[in-house]
Amino acid sequence: FCGECLQPCLQVPSPLCPLCRVPFDPKKVEKASSMEKQLSSYKAPCRGCSKKVTLAKMRSHVSSCAKVQEQMANCPKFVPVVPTSQPIPSNIPNRSTFVCPYCGARNLDQQELVKHCMENHRNDPNKVVCPVCSAMPWGDPSYKSANFLQHLLHRHKFSYDTFVDYNIDEEAALQAALALSLSEN
Repeated sequence: FCGECLQPCLQVPSPLCPLCRVPFDPKKVEKASSMEKQLSSYKAPCRGCSKKVTLAKMRSHVSSCAKVQEQMANCPKFVPVVPTSQPIPSNIPNRSTFVCPYCGARNLDQQELVKHCMENHRNDPNKVVCPVCSAMPWGDPSYKSANFLQHLLHRHKFSYDTFVDYNIDEEAALQAALALSLSEN
């Protein structure tokens, strides 16, 4: 993991691996020098200005690139493609907006939930249920995260809707992922 991703894990009394959630000893964390070397040697174009930047410096560049910031500012919020008079089905869980588990703020999309919690609840020690996870078919609505902010930062960096087909079961999803992986190589 890069230092930025691992740092929140190190700031809690009992650090957990951001990937497998197993406790680890922060004194035994080692730098992956071969990975750092690769990230410093490979270049890729910025998605905004197309300038070639080393992967090690890409996050920093993207966060300060005027063209990327302009693209993000002009990115439209989700709106239905066509207005409809049909009622929203009541048996389909809302996976688009969430309620803050700390203060009850409503209608937060995933990114807004992360931002809201980082700005307003950074030091809240309460264990809470993740509203994103509990809305998922595999989610446990009674499981409380030991460190909710760390969980949000590591588990919800993207929208599940981009990668998950909720209409197929886990085995079918695994088979589809394997087939796609084999076809790409």
